[in-house]
Amino acid sequence: MTPVTSPVALDRVAQHVAVVTIDRPDARNAINGAVTQTLRDIVDEIERDPEVWVVVLTGAGGKAFSAGADLREVGAGRIQSLMDPDYGFAGFVHAPRRKVWIAAIEGFALAGGFELVLACDLAVASETSSFGLPEVKRGLIASAGGLYRIARALPKKVAIELVATSGQLSAGRAFELGLLSRLAPAGGALATAIGLAEEICANSPLAVRESVAVARAADDLTEAQLRQASEAAQARIVLTEDFKEGPRAFVEKRAPVWVGR
Repeated sequence: MTPVTSPVALDRVAQHVAVVTIDRPDARNAINGAVTQTLRDIVDEIERDPEVWVVVLTGAGGKAFSAGADLREVGAGRIQSLMDPDYGFAGFVHAPRRKVWIAAIEGFALAGGFELVLACDLAVASETSSFGLPEVKRGLIASAGGLYRIARALPKKVAIELVATSGQLSAGRAFELGLLSRLAPAGGALATAIGLAEEICANSPLAVRESVAVARAADDLTEAQLRQASEAAQARIVLTEDFKEGPRAFVEKRAPVWVGR
């Protein structure tokens, strides 16, 4: 009997760092119902795991991060299987997440694949990768957050041109425009993303989590609301062991030992 393999793999690759891999390389890592359910379950598992602080999301095979929705599923009338009622497309794009997620892109990230990238906090790509939302070419729209997230991530006129022409953005141009945190050599996106994750893990996980939560909300809240959110985050941090450990380690001239509480 042929063993059943998971369409999404979860691996803990370094201290406090996990890698989540969409593992359908023969289908260009397209999203089907199995990917959606498995990825949703993995998001929940990671959220419950106090030992995972940062997560890298990538695609298997090195040729595509993800081509987006599996059109065979769409053509068969099973499009709803790609949409979790709470977490959205792929069980990910609208998932409530406290941990930092980094997209690691080799090859192309198109349509829903690009929307997965836009849903992550950070993105690292190889210099040979590319991005696009080609939905209008097929009479569709990028309805999984891509239309508004791309307009937040890029200059608006660049974003509108990409959406309206169904064109593609090279990795070099994406890096210049600030869509990518780091640009890696061909084949190096995952290693670079893991390195970035380890840099983040050198800091207090609670402070990172609270800080990122406020930064995520910057486009949606008013200045007064953001000030209130920042002050509330500070009030929570003051009560933690890590708040004491950071200054103590500085005075003692040693690396801090974070306990995450």
